[in-house]
Amino acid sequence: MSRKASRPAARPIGLFDSGIGGLTVVRALLKLLPRESLVYLGDTARVPYGNKSRETVIRFSTENTLFLLRHRVKLVIVACHTASSFALPLLERQFKQPLLGVVAPGVAAALAATRSGRVGVIGTAATVGSGAYVRGIRRKRPGIKVFQAACPLFVPLVEEGRLNGPVTERVAREYLAPLKRARVDTLILGCTHYPLLKGVIARVMGRGVRLIDSAEAAARQAQALLEGEGLLVAGSGRPRHRFFATDAPDHFKRFSARFLGRPARQVSRA
Repeated sequence: MSRKASRPAARPIGLFDSGIGGLTVVRALLKLLPRESLVYLGDTARVPYGNKSRETVIRFSTENTLFLLRHRVKLVIVACHTASSFALPLLERQFKQPLLGVVAPGVAAALAATRSGRVGVIGTAATVGSGAYVRGIRRKRPGIKVFQAACPLFVPLVEEGRLNGPVTERVAREYLAPLKRARVDTLILGCTHYPLLKGVIARVMGRGVRLIDSAEAAARQAQALLEGEGLLVAGSGRPRHRFFATDAPDHFKRFSARFLGRPARQVSRA
């Protein structure tokens, strides 16, 4: 191993998700930290996590973390809201490596953005049902009013490429109506697929509502964490990005462009 590769700062950032949605976090990292190398694992053989038990999600998340640690990553980002909600506390106790989920960064960004103290959260049924965002917000600011809505059709709409159009807008209006009635001024996009629907969500919610992109918030927190630990890559160099899928890597590669803005060059089977 070269001396450069052995330096902690030169090691890659690792991310895992139950599938391809976590690539929105990768996209945010590529924009914010273009010199960093990345290793991404999509657990496509076992997607979705949202209909699994807490114990199963914890087991899958532990296995995914071990996979990334074998690639000598300097930080593990749990780029999945279900895994962040169910497994992150246990992972933090089990592993010494720095870990970061996608819930806490979204909470922090929402608290910084809200003016009225009325915050909305949208996510999968599992994320909403876990109450992770409600607990996270009220732990820091007990007086905040939190309103949640599960939006189960958003993920298949994104994966079908239906990011706009009358069907998508109709679904969005139905899901978001309770949050509009609640007069939230800040809305957390509590699923890594949802940033691709920002346009329609913003239209439905109106100008006065600030959208919190949990992928962008996680990337900013990753930057702050690595900077605080002295682990940001310094100087020039060509980063290396590696993508793994536990099943159907060709399918993963075809869909990657929708989330990354460009296709992953190579996707290997994990």
